[in-house]
Amino acid sequence: MRSTNPARHPLLVALVLASAAPQAFAQDSLPDPDGKPANLSEPVQVYILLGQSNMLGFGKVQGGQGSLEVAVKAKGLYPWLVDDDGKWTERQDVRNVRVMGSGTGPMKVHQNEFLTVNDGKIGPEVGIGHRLGHAIDKPVLLLKSCIGNRSLGWDLLPPGSERHEYDGKIYAGYKDSPDCWDKGTEPKPIQWYAGMQYDGDIARCKLVLEKLGEYYPGANRYEIAGFFWWQGDKDRYQDAHAHKYEANLVRLIEQLRKDFDAPKAKFVLATLGQTAKGAASNDGLILEAMLAVDGKSGKYPRFAGNVATVYSHPLSKGGASNDHYGGNAETYMNIGEAMGKAMVELQQQ
Repeated sequence: MRSTNPARHPLLVALVLASAAPQAFAQDSLPDPDGKPANLSEPVQVYILLGQSNMLGFGKVQGGQGSLEVAVKAKGLYPWLVDDDGKWTERQDVRNVRVMGSGTGPMKVHQNEFLTVNDGKIGPEVGIGHRLGHAIDKPVLLLKSCIGNRSLGWDLLPPGSERHEYDGKIYAGYKDSPDCWDKGTEPKPIQWYAGMQYDGDIARCKLVLEKLGEYYPGANRYEIAGFFWWQGDKDRYQDAHAHKYEANLVRLIEQLRKDFDAPKAKFVLATLGQTAKGAASNDGLILEAMLAVDGKSGKYPRFAGNVATVYSHPLSKGGASNDHYGGNAETYMNIGEAMGKAMVELQQQ
C-alpha cells in the first residue's frame, strides 16, 4: 500500500502545511501501472484527441499551488502517477503521441513516447490514458492533433457544412473564404478557408497512422476506437458560431467516423469548465449544444450508447477556458479522468 506521508517529499512539506489538509484518494483509485508491455498481437486501439488550446494542454507540472507536483506528491491526489520513490510512473501499454501544425501546414511531432509526465505541461491525455490503459487489455495509442485558438464554426468546420445566414451576413460553408460576408455581396477570399484546420489536423493523424510502427514500436495493425473533443472557447466570441455550434458538432461526430472509416468509434467530449448549467449568452448556447449530443439526452437517438458529454463545471478548480484555467493541473486531470471513464463506459456497452 502506497504511503501518502508528505515527509517522503521534504521539498513539499511547506506547501502541504500552507494548504488545506491532504485530500483522500478517490474511491476509484487506480493501481500503479504494472510496467508490462501490451500484447502487440492485438490491434492498437487508437483514440484521436482533437480541439483547441485546452486539449493541447496547459496544466503546469511544477510551480507551487495548482501544479501537478503539489496535487500528487503533497495532496495525495492521483497516486498512480508516482511510484514509491516519488518518480513519475510510465505506462508501457499506452503510447502518447502529439503532433501539431497550423492549417494544412507541415507536421511537427511534439511527443512520441509511452505515457508519463514530463517537466512541461499536461492536458487531459494523462487522465484519459491511465483510465484507458487500466481498462483495456490491448495496446492503446493516444493520438493528439490540435492547435490553439481555433473555432468549430470556422477553422475546424467539418466537410459537408453548408453556408448559413445570420443577422444579415452569410457565414462560410466548408472550404469557403472568408469567414463571413454581407448578404448580397461577393466574398473576397483570404489566405484561410473554412475547415482548413480540420483538414490539417485529420491529415496529420493519418500521416501518423500510415507509419504506425514509428509511433507504436512493434505494432502493425490498428483500429480507430474513439475520439475525444475538448473545444468551444473561440466559438463563444461570435454569435453566429455559438448559435450554429450544435449543428456543427453533430456533423463533426459523423464526419470523423466517415473520414476514418470507423462508424462504431465512440465519441466523448467535455464542456467548458467555467460554464454552469443555466448560463446565458453564447456560453450557455454552447453548453446546451454539448449536452444535447450526449447519447443519454434523447435528442439524437443515433448517438445513444456511442456519444457521451462530460459536464466539466464541477471538475474545474477555477479560472476559465480563455486563461487555461489558470494552469491548474487538477482541472486537466479531473476532466481527463472523467473523459476516460466516460469512454470506458461507452466501450463496455
